[in-house]
Amino acid sequence: MIFPLFYSQQFIIRKYSHIGILSNLGFLVTFLFQIIIANVSDRLEYRSMLFFSFIGISISLVLITFSSGFASLLFIYLIMRVFNSFYHSIGVAWVSKTHPSQAIDFAMGIQSGSGNLGVFVAFVSSGFLAQNFGWKIPLFVWAGASFFLGLVSFLSVRRISTMSKERRKLDLASWMETLRIIRIYIPGFVFGGACWGATIYYAPSLFNHKFQVPLGQTGLFLAFWIGIGTVMTYIFGFIVHRFSRIRVSLVAFGGASFFLFLLGTSIKIELAVGSLFFFGAFLFLIYPAFQSFVGNSVPEKNQTQAFSLAANAQMLAGSIVVLISGFLSDKFGINSPFIFLGIIGILVLFYYMFKQTLANKTEALL
Repeated sequence: MIFPLFYSQQFIIRKYSHIGILSNLGFLVTFLFQIIIANVSDRLEYRSMLFFSFIGISISLVLITFSSGFASLLFIYLIMRVFNSFYHSIGVAWVSKTHPSQAIDFAMGIQSGSGNLGVFVAFVSSGFLAQNFGWKIPLFVWAGASFFLGLVSFLSVRRISTMSKERRKLDLASWMETLRIIRIYIPGFVFGGACWGATIYYAPSLFNHKFQVPLGQTGLFLAFWIGIGTVMTYIFGFIVHRFSRIRVSLVAFGGASFFLFLLGTSIKIELAVGSLFFFGAFLFLIYPAFQSFVGNSVPEKNQTQAFSLAANAQMLAGSIVVLISGFLSDKFGINSPFIFLGIIGILVLFYYMFKQTLANKTEALL
């Protein structure tokens, strides 16, 4: 949320491609460290990794306030991304292991929704804080919030041990075996990661710069986007129980793609805001759906690797798309990333529809 403020003031960030570079390298650092963390996960307690993660995130947020140029901002931001690498591989695997079989849809919906709830509050608060008190205040506030919430999380699991007597060597063969099991789900994670990255990095600029919406109100729009997604993920288990995971996924891909095109071509603020909200409603069904697919398909011994690979697919896709989107925005306008995302979504939808037709039993395939 502070990146559009930097851009509008031409302080530190002077081009959209600067945002693309920051986010691209941030995703790539997370990509790398998620692999490293997955490889050492059987030798370390999850609670210990959780502790160092929230401490590192809190300190990094404070250090960002000392940035005076692009290089220093980039360096500290990448350090923060190192400490942010715990959640998607280890945290989600922890949820999957403790909620197997049918319970996984409800568990994945709740964990995804809870993460979205945090982003909701961040969007609501950061825009207004930055607009009224300067760009440093949101970072101080969220450094404190990260420390407090991280400490609460750590204290709640401090007596839970995740160490196993069986040590499994995570060599290249085991990674390739796990990738073979989950390869059909990778396009879904790619689309989800691309949408998440491009939206959080460029939607604030779309509203703030194209439609001249104040940063505080822009934060509210993004917060409602997340809020709608939070509601959808919390009720995900009930939706899947009524229909089916694959049907929900196909509708989600189609709906998200349609409203991305509307968002990218809107010339009126009302249409853009409505498109953003409906896009969020469909997009946030994809994350728990595909996490549940992976959790039900992969043996427990491979789950840390599986969720690391899934998260890395999201991160890699996000890093590539946000980098491309920065240059697209400089060349064709800040709306162009969303049209680009819509094209990706249609391709992914056709891929799974083709797989469904080919197999004629999609639930057996997905």
